[in-house]
Amino acid sequence: MSFLDGHAVVPVVVLDDPGRAAALGEALAGGGLPIAEVTLRTPGALAGIAAMAENPDLLVGAGTVLTAAQAEAAVEAGARFVVSPGLSRAVVERCRALGVPVLPGVATATEVLAAADLGLDAVKFFPAATSGGAPAVAALAAVFADMRFVPTGGITAANAGEYLALPSVLAVGGSWMVPRDAGPDRLRELIGGVGAVVAAAGR
Repeated sequence: MSFLDGHAVVPVVVLDDPGRAAALGEALAGGGLPIAEVTLRTPGALAGIAAMAENPDLLVGAGTVLTAAQAEAAVEAGARFVVSPGLSRAVVERCRALGVPVLPGVATATEVLAAADLGLDAVKFFPAATSGGAPAVAALAAVFADMRFVPTGGITAANAGEYLALPSVLAVGGSWMVPRDAGPDRLRELIGGVGAVVAAAGR
């Protein structure tokens, strides 16, 4: 999935205040992490996507997309990729019609097979930590050799390397570097630390 080229870690952002979106985007891009998945879990998420999408150095996508209508609204706001917690044919087909990459969520072999039947070659493995972690991804990859995975859910600085060490893993999604209540100094510290995690995994 080419939009993830060069992005081993995707920050999963929950925005309570869209007014801080632009500054957060600048912190991510300035800290060497020029990508963000803004989840549609808050009323201000679409406004936050729009604000962050104005930054030419930042690749902004929408997460927690549950319906085709949400996918369309996110793309209209400026999202350049879509992530869903589950596998929805309607979401996948709408994203294809809109010309944006989509990462639907899977947790079982049956769901990976269904994604492959839809012509997908990359999926979100979610919730990763409670669905077997890195060993589960490795087991699925052994069966589905052409599928690539983006584990999300319970990913931390301490365990991200376990996933990134797997050849089948394109990237990991995590929120540890963008906690909702962190101030600017703490955000800079956490964002800056992601590079060490990636380097330690050999990415």
